[in-house]
Amino acid sequence: MKKVTSMFFLVHPLIVSLLLLSNTVFAEEMIYLDITSPATRKFSLAVPAFAGQELQDQKAPLGRELADILGRALQFHGIISVLPAKSYGDSQTADWTGLGVDYVILSQYSVSSGSLALQLRLLDVISGSIMTGKTYNGPVSQKDEMLFRFCDNVIKELTGKQGIAWSRIAFVSQNNKVKEAFITDILGLHFRQVTRHHNLVVSPRFTPDGLFLSYSSYHSGNQYRYITDLRQSETTHALSRRPGMNLAPAWAPDGRTMIVTLSINDNPDLYLMDNRGNILEQLTNNEGANVSASYASDGGRIVFVSDRSGKPQLYLMDLARKNVQRLTFSGSENAEPDWSSQEDLIVYSSLIDGLYQICTIKPDPDAEPTQLTKDQTRNEQPAWSPDGNQIVFSKLKGGAYKIYVMLKDGSFERQLFSYPGSQSFPRWARRQ
Repeated sequence: MKKVTSMFFLVHPLIVSLLLLSNTVFAEEMIYLDITSPATRKFSLAVPAFAGQELQDQKAPLGRELADILGRALQFHGIISVLPAKSYGDSQTADWTGLGVDYVILSQYSVSSGSLALQLRLLDVISGSIMTGKTYNGPVSQKDEMLFRFCDNVIKELTGKQGIAWSRIAFVSQNNKVKEAFITDILGLHFRQVTRHHNLVVSPRFTPDGLFLSYSSYHSGNQYRYITDLRQSETTHALSRRPGMNLAPAWAPDGRTMIVTLSINDNPDLYLMDNRGNILEQLTNNEGANVSASYASDGGRIVFVSDRSGKPQLYLMDLARKNVQRLTFSGSENAEPDWSSQEDLIVYSSLIDGLYQICTIKPDPDAEPTQLTKDQTRNEQPAWSPDGNQIVFSKLKGGAYKIYVMLKDGSFERQLFSYPGSQSFPRWARRQ
C-alpha cells in the first residue's frame, strides 16, 4: 500500500500566526464540546460536494461521493448533524449564517493517473476563520483513508479528542455452519476476511497496537489459539495449542503479556502468558470456571467472569496481590466484560428477565449498574470504541445476530453494516 501524505492546507497569514502561539496558551483558550454529556447539542455542519479539477465543476459524481463518505464518518461520532446538501443547492458559497450552520467543510480534489489529491478546510461560520486544513495525496483506492483521517482531525478540533473514523472493527460471521473472522471500517464500506479455516472461529481480539488479530479456531480438532499479522494476508501463527480450552486472551495495555483461559489441569483457569504464548503464572486455581478477562488501562487490575458463586458473575482482581472481589450482584448472570481504556468503566452483558442486555458498571463492589439496552431481544458481547465514547455489540435481529453500535449512555443505537449471515464477537481498535 502506498503511503498517504498529509500536510497543513495553506491559510491566511494571520491564521498561521495564531497557530504558532504556544501550545499552552492555545489549550487554555480552546473550548471543546463535552461529547459524553447527554444534554449536549449536536454541531450543525455542512459538507458540500468537493470541487473538481475545475473549481466550477462542483457537482461531479466523485465530488459528491467524497462529501457523502466524509459526512457519514462525521455523523458516526454522534455529535454532528450534517445539513442535507439539497437544502443549500450543494453549493460551496451558500449563506451559511442564514442556514444556521456552525461549521462548513470546503474541499477540492484532482485526479491524475490514478492518483487523488484532496484539499480540505474546516471553516468556523461565526468567526469566518479556518480551524484546520489538510492536503492528502495518494492512490484513488485510498480515498476513504484520507477522508477518515481528516474526519478524525475535525473531531479533535471540536472536542480535543481524536476521532475514531480511522479505526476498524473485527467480528465473526457465520454462513451455514462455518464461522470466519473479518474486519471492516466503521461504515462497512470495505470487508476483509482474515481467516479461511472453513470451520469454527470465535473470540477475535486485537493486540493493543491494532496490528495483530488473535482468535480461537477449531479447524485442527481442538480449540486452539492463533494470531495473524494484519499487515499481510497469508501467514497465521499458533499462540497456544495446549490440550483443552485455549480461550480468548486479554492483552495487557503494553502488549507484552496476555491473560488466557486454559484447562490444562482440567479446570478452566486464568493464566498469565507472554506474547509468544509461554505461561508465566497461574492466576486462578480451581475456584469455578474462570474466563473472559479484561485489563484496566493501568495494567494492574482485571475484571473476569467466574461461576464460583454458582452462576456467572463479574469479579475484580488486583494482579499484584491476587486478591479477588465480586463486582456484580444484580442480574441472574453477568458475562463478557470489557474495561474501557479511557476511564474506570466496565461494559458487560447481563441476563435480565430472560434476555441478555448491555450494562455498564464502575469497578467498585458497591457500584450500581446502568442498563443501556432494554428492548425485547438479545444484546450481547459488548466492547468499547478506542475513544471510550461508543460501544459495539451483537444484537439478535430477525433470527440472526447483527453488529450494532451505540453511545456509551445507550443513545444513538444503530446497525453498523449489512452483511449476509449472522455476525458476533465484535472488537474495536485504532489503526496505525
